[in-house]
Amino acid sequence: MVDIAVIDYGMGNLRSVHNALSAVAPDASIVVTGDPDVVAQAGRVVFPGQGAMPDCMRELDMRNLRNAVLDAAHNKPFLGICIGLQMLFERSTEGDVPCLGVLPGQVVRFGHDLHDAEGNRLKVPHMGWNQVHYSDGHPLWQGIAQDERFYFVHSYYVQPSQVALVQAESNYPLPFVCAVARDNLFAVQFHPEKSHTAGLQLLKNFASWNPV
Repeated sequence: MVDIAVIDYGMGNLRSVHNALSAVAPDASIVVTGDPDVVAQAGRVVFPGQGAMPDCMRELDMRNLRNAVLDAAHNKPFLGICIGLQMLFERSTEGDVPCLGVLPGQVVRFGHDLHDAEGNRLKVPHMGWNQVHYSDGHPLWQGIAQDERFYFVHSYYVQPSQVALVQAESNYPLPFVCAVARDNLFAVQFHPEKSHTAGLQLLKNFASWNPV
């Protein structure tokens, strides 16, 4: 049996995700797969990705992965990363496309005229290290310091319509949601596989997480 399936729908560099998971869970069977049957049989699922939302949704459907992703998001430990977070919501303003609709809310773009506290212009995409302020209590934050820095690369962010979903926020320059959770599902805007010690700790926590 596959312990952790990393979903491959042709969007993103999955090698770094696989390597990071292998480092923190060396005894686990971890595969990168685009096979819906393998995803369905896996004990845990990681849903990464990067790129434009219309392309991601098209590739997901072309590879017949939609139902496997939806089933995993409802029934087993599930970790979404970057686009893998955004695709869980109802709709994205990037291409004005419907997403998977697992979580209520939308995906929107950062504004065009952003400045930091000193008046310096901020670029979009938001790229680099930024502090993450999380809500205490979720097992995936165990061993991670409050306001730890994680690595981001994105132009869009999620706006959940239920406050209870929000697990963490970051700032660019205003607060935006960068992690959500519900039941067996946890998803983040940042890239834990590129976030050194803190990111590896989050992946390690996920590899042993057994949601009730």
